[in-house]
Amino acid sequence: MGAGMGTSDAVDGESALISAVRAGDTALVKSLLREDSDPDMWDAAFCLAVRMRAGGLAQLMLQYGADVGRCGPVELLSLREAVDSGSPALVEALLDDRIQGRYRYPVSELSEMRDLARRWHEAGVEAELRRRTGSQDALVRTRVEDDEYYSVDEFTLGRMTVRDGHGAILTHLEELLGVHTSFEELMARALGHDQHHSAWGSATVRLAGRRDQAIWSAAAALRTHADPSYRLFGAEVLRLTHLFDDSDEDAFAGPALDIFTDWSVKEADLAVLTEVLVALGEHADPRADAALLAYAGHPDPRVRGAVARGVGTWSESPAFSDDVREALLVLMTDVDTAVRRDACLTVGQGGDRGPVLANAMAALLDDVDRQVQVAAVQGLALHDDERCVEAARRLGPPQPGFLAEEYYLDAAWRYEWRRDGR
Repeated sequence: MGAGMGTSDAVDGESALISAVRAGDTALVKSLLREDSDPDMWDAAFCLAVRMRAGGLAQLMLQYGADVGRCGPVELLSLREAVDSGSPALVEALLDDRIQGRYRYPVSELSEMRDLARRWHEAGVEAELRRRTGSQDALVRTRVEDDEYYSVDEFTLGRMTVRDGHGAILTHLEELLGVHTSFEELMARALGHDQHHSAWGSATVRLAGRRDQAIWSAAAALRTHADPSYRLFGAEVLRLTHLFDDSDEDAFAGPALDIFTDWSVKEADLAVLTEVLVALGEHADPRADAALLAYAGHPDPRVRGAVARGVGTWSESPAFSDDVREALLVLMTDVDTAVRRDACLTVGQGGDRGPVLANAMAALLDDVDRQVQVAAVQGLALHDDERCVEAARRLGPPQPGFLAEEYYLDAAWRYEWRRDGR
């Protein structure tokens, strides 16, 4: 994929990036942006994404440096239209500091938009859509990705389509206005949805970001709740509180390790257990590894995947322990593709340069799944193993998928650069 493809791949005189945004092709947009194919089009692509109510794509343009100052106010949606759309990603794109610095919204407007989001949230999208349209026709409901991390439900009634992210929008606007929403209210917004919904994510991220002892205690108390969704919410708040704590004291590290180590031997719900194991994988401590290793042979691939991603990853030791090495060797041959891939990534990015691990990664170069092969190429390159070069050539150009293949396959090129002393 060359540096000039943004213009050479133009369709009917339109740049490749604009065409990809218009088609809503997120994978192609990411690929074009990573290639710096047509930087001059980023600003126009941002404006187009906003007009299309494609908030996730608009956020991508901002991440890659779109100059929003080149978009006039008439080229963007109003904040009211964005809130009405129910897309948290779209609202957050319009509230980005780079836009705020040029078209700053007054507090009165932000307060009005907060109240609008609350009305949508409290009424529910279906009821509000029926009130606005007066229609009793059948409602079409689909799950859609709203941004890179979270999804929402999208409702269509007649010609009107709205997403149900108003709870997340409300949470974001409250934060901008300095409103201290209670733990209980934010939890209620989250629990109306699943863990992958924007309302859930915005609630847990905001609570964790406060790094508040009262919030910590409230979240910790949920680990004995009868409803697993409450336990899951509490586990995520605790995990993120420790993860976001970048202070020198790291006051939550010890309590988090104690809680999650004990929790891991008692939790029966698979989703909650997986979250607990992910949390343990964020601790550089032998106790965390021991707790994870206890589940290396669990029948559910989500649980084994959490082990594959977390075991040994935070240790500063140049080598894995014998138990960790043995578990990873087994997980690299797992029947589940994602588990094999994640175990390979852990081995490749770890500090253990033992030949048995390199040979295990080399065996995955012939895996039936391309993503596993890509992970093996990167791992071997990081281990300065010559076998990555030919394997990368066999794989050919990067393809869209779970991994950002350009980055992983470039590891082989970087190895060759080091090898040849360039």
